[in-house]
Amino acid sequence: MSVDAGGSDALGEEGTEEILREVEHRRSLRGAAAVLVAFLGVTFSAFQVWIAARGFTFGATLPLVGEVRLGSLQQLQINAIHVTFALLLTFLLFPPTRGDGPLSRRLARVEPAVRRRFGDDHPLAAVAARLRAAVRWLAVDSRMERVTPLDAFLFLVALLPVSYIVTEFDEIRNIAVFGLQDGRPVQEVHPTVEPLVTAVAAVGIPVDEVSYAFLLGVVGILLVLEATRRALGLLLTSLVSLFVVYARWGHTIPRDSAVGALSITPTTWRDLVYNLWYTVEAGVFSTPVTVSVRFIYIFILFGAFLEMSGAGKWFIDLAYSLTGTRKGGPAKASTVSSGFMGMLSGSSIANTVTTGAFTIPLMKRSGYSPEFAGAVESSASSGGQILPPVMGAAAFLIVEFTGTPYAEVIIAATLPAIAFFFGMWVMVHFEAVRGGIGGLPRSELPDLGSHFRQGWFYLLPLALLLYFLVWLRLSINRAGWYTIVSVVALVALIAAYDRRTRGPLVGTIGGLSLAQVAAYATYGVGLADAIRVVLGTAAPGAPRSLEAAVYAAAPDVAALTVAASIAVLVFRPRRETPLLDLDESVDDAAERGAEAVDSPGLAANPAYRFGTFVFKSMESGARTATTVVIAVAAAGVIPGVISVTGLGPNLTSLILAVSGGSFLLLLVLTGVAAIIFGLGMPTTVMYIILVAMLGPALEEFGVAILAAHLFILYFGLMADVTPPVAVAAFAAAGVAKAEEFATAIIAFMLSLNKILVPFAFVFSPGILLFRVTDEGPRLITRADVLDPGFFLPGVVVPVFGMFLGVYALGVTIIGYQYAEVDGVGRGLFSVSSILLMVPELAVLVADPLLALVGGPGAPLTFTVTFPLRVVGLAMLVALTGANRRREAGLAARDATAASGDV
Repeated sequence: MSVDAGGSDALGEEGTEEILREVEHRRSLRGAAAVLVAFLGVTFSAFQVWIAARGFTFGATLPLVGEVRLGSLQQLQINAIHVTFALLLTFLLFPPTRGDGPLSRRLARVEPAVRRRFGDDHPLAAVAARLRAAVRWLAVDSRMERVTPLDAFLFLVALLPVSYIVTEFDEIRNIAVFGLQDGRPVQEVHPTVEPLVTAVAAVGIPVDEVSYAFLLGVVGILLVLEATRRALGLLLTSLVSLFVVYARWGHTIPRDSAVGALSITPTTWRDLVYNLWYTVEAGVFSTPVTVSVRFIYIFILFGAFLEMSGAGKWFIDLAYSLTGTRKGGPAKASTVSSGFMGMLSGSSIANTVTTGAFTIPLMKRSGYSPEFAGAVESSASSGGQILPPVMGAAAFLIVEFTGTPYAEVIIAATLPAIAFFFGMWVMVHFEAVRGGIGGLPRSELPDLGSHFRQGWFYLLPLALLLYFLVWLRLSINRAGWYTIVSVVALVALIAAYDRRTRGPLVGTIGGLSLAQVAAYATYGVGLADAIRVVLGTAAPGAPRSLEAAVYAAAPDVAALTVAASIAVLVFRPRRETPLLDLDESVDDAAERGAEAVDSPGLAANPAYRFGTFVFKSMESGARTATTVVIAVAAAGVIPGVISVTGLGPNLTSLILAVSGGSFLLLLVLTGVAAIIFGLGMPTTVMYIILVAMLGPALEEFGVAILAAHLFILYFGLMADVTPPVAVAAFAAAGVAKAEEFATAIIAFMLSLNKILVPFAFVFSPGILLFRVTDEGPRLITRADVLDPGFFLPGVVVPVFGMFLGVYALGVTIIGYQYAEVDGVGRGLFSVSSILLMVPELAVLVADPLLALVGGPGAPLTFTVTFPLRVVGLAMLVALTGANRRREAGLAARDATAASGDV
């Protein structure tokens, strides 16, 4: 049984897609364009899967032939292909303009002005009309459904830079030594265009004297900026462009001026283009894109496979079956399920719309206002990106930028994330108590036991992910690859499994697995290679011990499961698949594909549905990743400029000077900057920019590097629900049919934990389960836990203070506990929250006041902060007791009034 959103508020698949397209400004394509997007998406995903599974060497193992190697690529070439795939998809999925922007509106007034000036019959009016029609045909897509000629042109142009990087890598190596001016001119690379180059040079444009590499570098950077404008808006495009201009002319800033620290050494366009386009140390193809290639894409793809398998709907139903009957149950279920799905998707907007299409109508039905329902969904969805073990794309960026092992990152992020969702839970509970909002009837909810039995296997991929990453300590991309294969094997097994097939199916998988172990133990190679050894077409390897053979064969079990399951699906095409409950979009794609080949009955074929699931997951992953890849490619320019120009140390000095040496002011400035830079931008972009600009300054004050990076991440996520942009909150308002600004205000208030919690772990690294030593911060060990002199004051007290403070903050925001809390009470609860969570704030605020009267400053030591936490706890207990007594008094008064009426 599945809980039904039902009602007139339910959007359905088409309504959800429509809102998502409007928010993301993405086209809805049909026909050949849609087929091309699907082909590129599947190819993009296949390319990334190959890299995760086999690395940068391309080849294949052919039967009776053996390994055939096609070649290998360098990191720059891989990164260039990665970004080019995203460029191609961007030019197809996002229009140049819808004709409703400021520039478009100004141009649209030209033709009417000409008609008014010269009359409708004047030749100039006819020319203006034709020009307007030509421009609209060339670049305007008002209905978001057609690929324009400009898109086709940019699509083809985007292929030129990557083809040069892939095919002329030896010349790029020479350029690294001798400079871009040493590259061949365009007429030497492409002799067929020499007449055109000569003609252009004849009119005074010396194209024939400029190296082809330089031209393609300029074209590539401009293409990335245009793709950024389309997919992410003008703000990020302008910011990146400003940094490019600054890199070229920043040396003109007078060194003796107020901003003299921003003055840099002069650079030429050639050096700038080389550093921004032809290296992996700085610029477009630098660390952010490398992280996307190695980590981000494969986990976006994992999330797509898991969602398309039906796991998303199962997890939502599981959350409702666990909490749906409680007070405010639908909102609590939304908090849990949206956080989980937001962790996988890495997109606050997409998760808000897709999950919210289901959860928001249920919250409204239970009694929550549309604005509050939308706020809960958007706040929880944005919070998913701080939730381990995936954390959207952020965890992998943190791993790369800090050099911290992945296991330590997710361990450190766990308690703060739990605290945030605990705060969400508390607030929706208080709102439910105040409004008398109960849960849904048990009859409308899935039975927990039967629902868990029907889909418990969806937990396996997450368990395997943690096993691969934490226990086996595999590389992140290899763990992602194995987990994707596990999801595919799981779906294949479910599709093939029933009472008649389970015996032969399980037996075949077990037999093949044992044969694989035997092959490794006997010949030192897998089963396929062992057959070639027996046939005499290959040489055996060194035999392995039984334990080593089992470990070697274990990763192949998933592939053997897929092979055996597909065999069952092919040979029994008309069988039922009772356990297979794929995402609705997979079923819709299967039906459309079957109708396209004029065979509607094919949509029910299990093998065909399984194939559709695989291809739909790969396409969906590519669509989701496109915006992320464009974002990290553009954002990479900013740290690239900072490193190439030598701005970093000067920028750190300037930031420290602006903060006046105040640690508190620096933290506040960092938080405000993170919110501002995050407005309307993906979290990854905000993180990359702020880490490059502000990370070193935070470390100068002795902040643990992981705490500094998480601090920036938490504040950046606030931007998704911060007015006036609040993209996630506005998307939720569209789903909830609520007033946008009111929804954004409530979402911002519900997310205030993302402000106090990071302050807490910056001052108390023990919350991250880290201990700061003379050698630097490190994850706590068993010896640290057994050291009461550290563990109690350094971990236990701050953690309990954080959770109690989150509770007090929930009362402050909602204004209700057991009874209404007035303005004074809310103020006192907020003071209690700060003293419990971050008593250091009170000390830092008091220091300047004490200095004014000549008093000594208080150190940020346990002997100072612990009494303040005790005061905060005493305030919380006293305020809670008073509120409880007020509730009892109100109840007694109501009872007296009721008896008097009788």
